[in-house]
Amino acid sequence: MLRFRNRSEAGKELATHLQHCAQCSSSVVLALPRGGVPVAYEITQALHLPLEVCPVRKLCVPEHPELAMGAIAPNGVRILNLTMIDEFMISHQQVELITTQERQTLLRYEQLYEHKRFFPRINHQSVILVDDGLATGATMRAAIAFVQRKQPDFLIVAVPVASTSTSKELEADVDQIVCPLKSQYLMSVGYWYDDFSQITDAEVLQILVQARTDRN
Repeated sequence: MLRFRNRSEAGKELATHLQHCAQCSSSVVLALPRGGVPVAYEITQALHLPLEVCPVRKLCVPEHPELAMGAIAPNGVRILNLTMIDEFMISHQQVELITTQERQTLLRYEQLYEHKRFFPRINHQSVILVDDGLATGATMRAAIAFVQRKQPDFLIVAVPVASTSTSKELEADVDQIVCPLKSQYLMSVGYWYDDFSQITDAEVLQILVQARTDRN
């Protein structure tokens, strides 16, 4: 497979590589919003696992929103790419201002997705972190740091497509990386999808409601 039609197809393909997690009562799928949610939904349907959202926010380089200088997650987690910060000569004040702004958005995510109410107790569970792809891996690193604080028994990162170098860098931080399509020249995650339309908050909520309904 050279490209995915959309995130749903990517999720179905990814699920075939995660069959060892099927129907495991101690496993939970955590999707990174928003693009990771439709991917993760297909995995939960195929493997009969619960779906929740792991709120994260990218910290963008000023005037370069496509580039990440880091990311944040709940409970004060912040990951910074110091090389990127130095390369673009981003001041400490700029980093702190952007972090403060994104924490407000992160709080909105937590409230919108009912993070406090529904977030599972994941200590002593197997956790599958899902996104629609890995480029710099900033948001996934923040998600990993957040989840590791919860002391899961086993941590898997599952993505349809990834930069070869980023995937390699993350190997030391998790128990397993599952990725059917890796490229040394990723360009962008969206390049590997025919349809990479932006996912809205309303769509995320609809998917979460459907996933929870399916479990009942």
